[in-house]
Formats: sequence, C-alpha cells, structure tokens
Amino acid sequence: MSFDELPAAGTIRRAPTGTIERTGPIRRVEPIELLRRVPYGRLATSMRALPFLTVARHIVCDGRILLRMHSGFGHHEACDGSVVAYGADNYNDAASGDGGDLWSVQFTGPAEIVHPCPEEERLFGAAPVSVNGEPFAPAYLRVDPHFVTEHTLKF
Repeated sequence: MSFDELPAAGTIRRAPTGTIERTGPIRRVEPIELLRRVPYGRLATSMRALPFLTVARHIVCDGRILLRMHSGFGHHEACDGSVVAYGADNYNDAASGDGGDLWSVQFTGPAEIVHPCPEEERLFGAAPVSVNGEPFAPAYLRVDPHFVTEHTLKF
C-alpha cells in the first residue's frame, strides 16, 4: 500500500510527511491524559553528543508538559531549545498484581526552561530533599509535544 492510500476506517495511516494521523474515532483516553495517572517519567536527549536519560516529575498544563528536575546536573540547560523525548508508564502497576492493562506514552517536541507560577509549583507537590546526596534544587522545563507514541499491553 502506498502512503497516499487510505486504510479502513478506525485505523492509523502514515502520511507522506512521516507523521501519524488518526482516521478513526477519538480514543476514550488521550495519551497526554495518561500522564495525569503517574507522577514521574523519564526525559531523554543528548548532552555533548552523548544520549542521557533522567527522571523528572511532571504535570500537564494547557496541553503541554511541565517538568521539574534537579538543576545540579545541568540536564535542563542541555534540553533548553532542543527537541527532547519525555516518556512515562504505569509499569510499576504490574508489581501490584491487579491484572490491569499496562501503557507507555512518549512525547517528542521542543523544550524550554520556564519559571512556573506559584499555582503550577503547588501542583508538583513536595520536592525531594536530596538527589544523590546533594540538596535538591529545582529546574523547570516545558515540553510542547509535537509527536506522540503510545503502547498498551492488554491482559
């Protein structure tokens, strides 16, 4: 099948530009809403030409992802103005043995350093006391998701 042919209704087709378009009905739960179900995820980009992955606390505001991370490693500076990937999942739920479905979402888009308003800071909740033995110093990034990947494991 060529990229220009439409598949059956309710499926996903790859457009000529390489983006993914939904041709069926909107899902019950959109991927960005899944982020509200877990507090932490992983931020990925490169720093000095080497890939890195770091943990971050997230909230969703106005369709964008706001991240809080430790500033001591400089990861926020490496991400500022760059395209990053941010992913989260509920894989820890498998340990609880409740038999529910598992999911993973990844958002890719540009990131920028921001200074959240007091209301947004409160939404993050309590911050860690320390990171690798040094006092936690928050840094904030906003990710504007342009591409989304979602995977589900049905049980």
